[in-house]
Parts: sequence; C-alpha cells; structure tokens
Amino acid sequence: MTNTKFLVSPNWLLEHLQNPQVVIVDCRFSLAEPQLGKQQYQTSHIEGAYYLDLNLDLSSPVSKHGGRHPLPNADDLAKKLAAIGVEFQKTLVVAYDDSRFAFASRLWWLLRYFGHEQVALLDGGFSQWQQTGYPTTNIIPQPKIANFIPQIQQNLLVDVEAVRNRKDLPTVVLVDSRESDRYRGEREPIDKIAGHIPGAVNYPWLEVTDTAGYSIPLTEHRQRWETLETAEEILVYCGSGVTACVNLLSLELANIHTGKLYAGSWSDWISY
Repeated sequence: MTNTKFLVSPNWLLEHLQNPQVVIVDCRFSLAEPQLGKQQYQTSHIEGAYYLDLNLDLSSPVSKHGGRHPLPNADDLAKKLAAIGVEFQKTLVVAYDDSRFAFASRLWWLLRYFGHEQVALLDGGFSQWQQTGYPTTNIIPQPKIANFIPQIQQNLLVDVEAVRNRKDLPTVVLVDSRESDRYRGEREPIDKIAGHIPGAVNYPWLEVTDTAGYSIPLTEHRQRWETLETAEEILVYCGSGVTACVNLLSLELANIHTGKLYAGSWSDWISY
C-alpha cells in the first residue's frame, strides 16, 4: 500500500514508533460490549498508543434528540487530546481499530472538524499489525502536556434541519452508509424504526475496505464516487454518525471534498 495523506501502512508506523511528532490512538470498540475495546487495549496494544473510547471520549451522553452517538463536547475532547500529547496543527495522530476503520475514522473526522488535519488511519488496523508480527505491549503510556485549542470547521457538519431543507436540491446528494438490508428496511438490529431517509442513496461503509481491513486502492475510491463528483454537497449519514465517517474518509481519498456529516444520522432522524 502507498501511504497517503490519511492512511499509513504498518511498516511506516513501525519506523515512526519513537517519533515524538507522532501520537498513536487505539480506538477499538464493540457496540455489543462497550467495555471490550478498553479491555483489549489494556491486554495488548501498539507500543506508545493511548486509548480513546467511542462512548466516553468520542461522543457525548445520549438525550432525546441527537442520535445514539452525539458529538463530544469540544472542550472536553480537546483537553483529552492535549493530555496525550497532541499539539494542535502539529502532531500527526495515527488512529487504529480492529473494525475496518469504523471507530478510528470517527476520531479522524473529529480531528478534522476541530481544524487539525494531521491525522491518518493505520491501514489494516490492529489485526494486520499483529499478523505482521510487529510489537505489542500492555504498558499504558504516561500522560503528556500539549496545547490543543480547536478551531471548529462548521462546514463539515449538518444537522437535521439542514438535511430536511437541502436533501432534495438538485446539487445535493444524501448518502446512507449502512449495510444495504438496513437501508432497505429489511433488517434493523439497533434502531426502533427501519428504513432510510427519503431520497437517500446507499453506499455501504464496508465497501471502503477489503475483508482484511485494508483500504481499497485509490483508483477504486475514485470509481466508487464517480457519479457524485459534480455534487455541490454530499450529506453522509449512518445509524449514529460513526461509520458514516468511513465514507467521508473514502470521499477524501477519492479527492472529493464536498462531504459533510449528518452527525445525528438515522437515530436522530427518527426521534422527531
């Protein structure tokens, strides 16, 4: 794999493990067992990696509206990033998970939403790192001190009102990132109502990687989004605003910069 702006190979990361300008973040998580990711991290992780939890760090508490994973409080997450040594607009953050970018891409998107472009995902995730025989540890790194003051990029985000008002415009495309059977409403394992937002087209997030968890080639990212290239806005959602970030990553890899996250996603939409 060639390293890109937003993807690094296991080999690249191995060579930069001791680089003080690189901070590694473990984002492993299980929706079915919310404690599992942290337990896996405590047992074994990439040397020097810190842990950020989808529910506790990368989301805020659930309320009536806003979906199952509302965006975190910006100041709270900024403090956490500073405490693991992320210097705003300087440190390269390398995030990984074991779920084909599902959770690491949420951190990738949040950092860019905070105005911090220096973020990449570990291609292949933790399982490929292990399979390659690269070193792991159970030592938890010490907190650090850095300065992280977010500059919110409001243009990367849309809310329910914006989706309602813009989704049917001829220059706007609404993308549902869930598996096709959930999009069609044939199966709904999580939310109270099945189906999709009227007018949405389906681009399942699992198409962004192969079964080993590696990104598809850049040419395939471009082919995937070919028909949407001319859209002025691509509004992307999933169940709760997490796996939609995998599609937003794919759009960036295809060199399309019009993607915006509907953070509340389907779980917010059906709450009205």
